[in-house]
Amino acid sequence: MMENPTRDDAWALLCEYTESESLRKHALCVEGVMRAFAEKVGGDADAWGMAGMLHDFDFEQNPDINAHAKVGAGIMRERGWPEVLARAVESHNPATGVSRDSAMEKALYGVDELSGFIVAVALVRPSKSIHDVKVKSVRKKMKEPAFARAVNRGDITQGAEELGVDLADHIAAVIEAMRGIAGTIGLEGVGGAPRGGS
Repeated sequence: MMENPTRDDAWALLCEYTESESLRKHALCVEGVMRAFAEKVGGDADAWGMAGMLHDFDFEQNPDINAHAKVGAGIMRERGWPEVLARAVESHNPATGVSRDSAMEKALYGVDELSGFIVAVALVRPSKSIHDVKVKSVRKKMKEPAFARAVNRGDITQGAEELGVDLADHIAAVIEAMRGIAGTIGLEGVGGAPRGGS
């Protein structure tokens, strides 16, 4: 049993199964947002962060929606990772049928698709900066089916509902968390200081 896994353990597991730089960046993004959310509600930031980092670690090798996360959680259990983390990973994919019961599980589902969508919104701005992304821009892009087509809008709205928060407030909270890790996820922008805004 791996009683007290560290962030380094999580990173090693992610890198063992994930070679894609974009997937690794997504993992770091969700990790950072999860840490910020944990701090707001008094959760264990390390545990929430590791759940965020590992939520898609099996996706590159198991892209089938019916296998993804189920396989990953199985690997974690075989290696003795804490059940709370394995279950969070498994429950973030609705196709597994695992209910989201804890605050950590609900947060992971709530920030996963949304953070990916916000990255896409940032990258089409001239500055390519998270600091220039506004809530209204995200809401507008959500109504354009051709934009970031792979992102499930239903998961985004359902995630906010499960967290019991207004969608606009949820988007604002995720943007704020992502601004705190802009350098880590490559969204500081192309020249110039942060301009702020929401």
